[in-house]
Order: sequence, then structure tokens, then C-alpha cells
Amino acid sequence: MNKKYFGTDGIRGTVNKFPMTAEIALKIGMAVGVKFGAQFTNGNHRHRVVIGKDTRLSGYVIEPALTAGFAAVGMDVFLVGPVPTPAVSMLTRSLRADIGIMISASHNPYYDNGIKIFDNEGHKLSDEVELEIEKMIDGDITAHLATSENLGRVKRLEDARGRYIEFVKNSFPKDKTLSGLKIVVDCANGSSYAMAPTIFRELGAEVIEIGTEPNGFNINEKCGSTHPETLCYKVLETKADIGIALDGDADRVLIVNEQGHAVSGDKIIALIAEKLHNEGNLKKDTVVITQMSNLALENYLSYIGVSTIRTKVGDRYVLEEMKNSGCNFGGEQSGHIVLSNYSTTGDGLVAALQVLSVVCESKKPVSEVLNLYEAFPQVLKNIKFDGKKNPLEEKSLQEFISEKEKTLGNEGRILVRKSGTENLIRVMVEGKSLEEINKIADEIIAKIK
Repeated sequence: MNKKYFGTDGIRGTVNKFPMTAEIALKIGMAVGVKFGAQFTNGNHRHRVVIGKDTRLSGYVIEPALTAGFAAVGMDVFLVGPVPTPAVSMLTRSLRADIGIMISASHNPYYDNGIKIFDNEGHKLSDEVELEIEKMIDGDITAHLATSENLGRVKRLEDARGRYIEFVKNSFPKDKTLSGLKIVVDCANGSSYAMAPTIFRELGAEVIEIGTEPNGFNINEKCGSTHPETLCYKVLETKADIGIALDGDADRVLIVNEQGHAVSGDKIIALIAEKLHNEGNLKKDTVVITQMSNLALENYLSYIGVSTIRTKVGDRYVLEEMKNSGCNFGGEQSGHIVLSNYSTTGDGLVAALQVLSVVCESKKPVSEVLNLYEAFPQVLKNIKFDGKKNPLEEKSLQEFISEKEKTLGNEGRILVRKSGTENLIRVMVEGKSLEEINKIADEIIAKIK
């Protein structure tokens, strides 16, 4: 199932290069608008779309192009400005909109941008629907253009941030407060810069903020969940109780303990899963994780009586499996944490508050609270390719990887995959010996080259 525009998380690329151009964004707006019913305006019901974005300068290119496309096929547009991706998902449901759009390239540098699409229930689209949209983008859509009197209206929703702030705060136990906690929050100079510090302060914490001065170019630059070094240093410098890092669109979270050490997303999953399990709030006593999660996480959850289901990498696949299996919790090692009792997509702030509720309850340091198991050694390495021919389709490489898997047996794993957002092959090797898995990862990369 080869897609021309969509990757694992919407459409993404370098701005003003295929597929992230204003021209294609215009066509995407038209195609998505038609697909989700703009041409079927019925009586007084008008179809609507919510469009949010992060802080990249290129948002000023993509946002108006999408807006024009939706309005051209008769769909009303609500612009909400810089907000986290989960805020778009929430607002789409709250406003009874037909579709939600987030303009963001998540953790990528400023020169990239992307388009994430949510249906009316706040869920990301299936592969089948994305393929339908791709056909419409490349087809003749002029027959679906609205007449002059039926063009879509465009308005800005001024209270979008306030709505999301209250939504997130409502996920925190009403009988608890963050009073007495000193929190360093790193917003990656991204979409949560004006909201995350407010949420923690209003819940009673002392907040030290970094990454809250976006200028259009510094999103994710040496900050945020993919660059935790600054946060680690700041936690130690200020003697904070915890550090919380979000990425550019705040759908993932990274925790730094009071000792200045970053904590894997797997351990955040383990902590929240155990909390929900103990409360009787973990549906089917099952957690959905991806192929990237450490074997030690699976072993720990099994030990406390929780089953796991593994999916392909990407929070959309976690969400699909949660829906199919009736689970209400899942996540990725990268910090995408999905709690479907609150949100229909990964929400870094909601996940952070779940961790903080356990910290408040236990009255223990974060380093103790999240010290749940010893992770297996795991190495992750990337190699660039030209994006044209997928080296993973080479039979000799597949056979080579199979041989290496046999040497690890049941005490390790190998996962080699093409990135859905960049022209990279990602190599992950896990096992009991760090020296052995490093050697295997290097051999696989050499074989790819």
C-alpha cells in the first residue's frame, strides 16, 4: 500500500518542496472538504473544519492555503491559532466539526511542516481513507467547487486556548493539588508555550519555564522532548522536583527526574498502566504498545497482571488497535501516551498530569516513583537513504537480518524499518549484551550501505 503524500503521521516534508507546498495544501483542503461532506450541505447544517498550527513561520503559508481550499468547496473554517495537536482533536469533537486539521511537523526542525487530519470523533484517518484523499488530490476536483453563495465562512475562535486549558486540568484528580512541587517545563518553543506553564501554575505548582519564546525558527531547537539536555541541566540547577518536556505540537512528553536523568517513555507507560490497573480503570487489563517498546516493559506489565498488544510504530496504529481491541490505554517509547478516557490522540500534558498525580499520592521522589524495572540494553541507529528505492526490499538484507535475529534468540529483538516522516532507515537492536547489540546494529547499517 504505497502512498504518495501521506506518511505514518499525516503529510510531512520540507516547506516549499513536494509535498509541503501551498499548491498541494490548497488541493488537500479541497479534497478533504469534499471527502467529509462539504458538498452535501443540508438545510441549516453547515459543515465545518477546525484548523490549528504550531509556531513555525511556514504556518503562514500552509494555513491560508488550506483555508482557501476548504472554503472553496463550501466548508466553514474555524482558525484556532497555535495550539497543541490534542487541542485540535478535542475542539473538533467539542464544536461538532466534521474534520480537524493540525499544521505541524511535530518534533522536526522549523524548515519542515506537516498536515495531520482528524475525523469528527478526533481520530486520525485510516490508510484506506488517506488513499481515497490522495486520488482526489491528483484528480479533477473542480466539479465540487461551491457556488458563490455557498462558499465557506472563515472565523477565528478566540477562546480556543482557554477551552483546552480547562480540558487538561479536568484530567487531574479534583482532590489533589501540585502545591509544594517545583516543576521545570520545556515547551520546545512550540504550540504549548502559552498553555503548559499556565496549567501547572493553576494547579498549584511553582513553575520554571524554558522553550516558551517561539520566533518561528527555534521550534525543537536544542529543546523539547527530543533534546532534553537543557531540561536536565535546569532541573539540577534549580533543584526542581521534576522536569517535563513536550515536543513541538505537545502530543508527546518526556520526564526528567530530580537527579537530572531523562526517563524513557516506556517507564511512563508502565507507571500509568499500573495506576489504572490498581484503580480498576484499565480496560481489559491490557496496554497497547509498539514494536519499539523495551522487552523489560512487557515483562514488568506481565508481572503485575497486565497484558500487552504490540503494533507497528506510530501513535495512529496504537490508536487503531485500542479501538479494535477495546483498550483505553496505550503509548510509544517516544512519549506518545494515549489515554482514551480523556483524549483520542497522544496528549503530553494529560500524560504528565497522570505521572504527577502518582508523585503527589506517593510523596516519593520522581526517581523512585519511575524506577519500576531494569531496561534491556537497546541501541537505535539511523541511516539516510535517497527516498527512491527502499533498501529494506532487498532479499539479501532481509536474509541477513533474519540470521542476526537467530543469534539473539529469545533474549533480544531486531527492528529495521523505514521512517514514515523522514528519508531514514531506523535500526533498533535489543538484547542482554550492549557490546553484542551495538555490533549487530553496525553490521546491519554496513549491509544497508
